[in-house]
Amino acid sequence: MKYIERWALMRNSLRENVSEHSLETAMVAHALAIIGNCRLGMDYDIEHIALLAMYHDCTEIITGDMPTPVKYYNTEIKDAYKEIEVNAAKNLLSRLPEDMALEYEKYLLPKEDASVMRLIKAADKISALIKCIEEEKTGNREFNHARESTFKAIRELECKEAEIFCEEFVPEYEKTLDELN
Repeated sequence: MKYIERWALMRNSLRENVSEHSLETAMVAHALAIIGNCRLGMDYDIEHIALLAMYHDCTEIITGDMPTPVKYYNTEIKDAYKEIEVNAAKNLLSRLPEDMALEYEKYLLPKEDASVMRLIKAADKISALIKCIEEEKTGNREFNHARESTFKAIRELECKEAEIFCEEFVPEYEKTLDELN
């Protein structure tokens, strides 16, 4: 995952690989689950959600990172890519000893309810939003549109945990290190 670069269609001031993105997504998903449990009365399995997020892009080891505008261009491409992801997950699982594959299957081929998967998707989008903010802070205007569309996609998820995170924590990413101190 560390060899697969993200944001291939855009000029990047700061390179990001899938491994870095996955860790950040896991940390954000963990925070979203805590927000859900502490503030919204949910009963999320916080650690399980963090692991789901950590492994959410593992299939890109085989598929590479498909840019979002391409992946979601139309229903046919989206559905075909989902099938490719499932096949890639099965390929990865087939490389493991059977007893271990059973444990990893719950992360590579998750069968979670919609609220859990919405948290993972929100965490993934928030990680992308953070990347856009970081690029803009370097003066890279190429991420302006991506930031707007990513923030819109987060709102469209209708995920209260993500709304709270964006309101309370995302503004901190706008600050410099000196401003944080």
